Amino acid sequence: MRIARLFQKTMFGIFLLFGIIALSTSALCVYTVDRQLSTEYVANSRTIAQTIANSSLDIILNRDLSTLQSLIDQFRELQGIRYIYIVDEHGDWLAHTFVPGIPKEILEGDRSPDGTVERRLPGFGEFVEVASPILDGIAGSVHVGMDKGLIALKIQTAIGQQIYLISIIFIVSIVGAYFLVNLAAHPITQLGGYTRMLAAPDAPTTLTADDARRLLERDDEVGQLARIARHLAHRAETPDSRP
Repeated sequence: MRIARLFQKTMFGIFLLFGIIALSTSALCVYTVDRQLSTEYVANSRTIAQTIANSSLDIILNRDLSTLQSLIDQFRELQGIRYIYIVDEHGDWLAHTFVPGIPKEILEGDRSPDGTVERRLPGFGEFVEVASPILDGIAGSVHVGMDKGLIALKIQTAIGQQIYLISIIFIVSIVGAYFLVNLAAHPITQLGGYTRMLAAPDAPTTLTADDARRLLERDDEVGQLARIARHLAHRAETPDSRP
C-alpha cells in the first residue's frame, strides 16, 4: 500500500516521535535500574563487610589467622563477591582471598577503614570495594570487593524484558500509524482521481462508478470537496446564460 505524498512527512514525523519515545524510555529504564541495583549491591556489600568485622574481632584479638582466613573464604563463595581482605590498624595484611597474590593496585591504593572505592584491576575487572572498620578501626578493617561486571549483567537481564516490550509497542504503533494514515490518504487519492475524471472523462482511470458514488456520499470534507468539484464541472459544461 503506497502512502500519498501529502502524508509522507506525517509518517516520518510519527516514526521520529515513536523513535524518540522508545529511546528516551529505554535510557530512563537503564539509568533507573542501574542506580537501584548499584545501590542495592553496595548496601549488601556493606552488610557483608560489617558481618565479617563483627565475627572476626575475637579471632583477630587471639591472632588466629588460619581461622580468619577460613572465615573470609566462606564469604567469598557468595555471588558477586570477588575478593575480601582484612588489614590491621597499621595497614598490615592479616588475610585475603587473592590468588596468586595481591594486585599492586590494591597494595598501592587507598585502604581507608570506612567508605566505598571503585577499583579497576587489570586481569580481574572492575569492582566496587566497601570497607567496614573492626572495633571502630582500632583492630583494623574489612574490605569486600563486588564485581561490577555481575552488576552490569544483572542490569541487562532486568532491562531486557522492558526493552523487548518497548520494541513490540514501537513496532505495533508504527504499523498501526501506517494503516491509520492510509485511511486518511486513500480518500484523498480517490478525490484526486475523481477530479481528474471530471476534467478528462475520456482519460483512463482506476476509479469505478461505485467509488465515485461513495465518494460523493461521504459527509466529511472529502465528500464536500468532491461535490464542489462536480458542481464546478457541471457549471463549466453549461453555457453561461448571463448577458
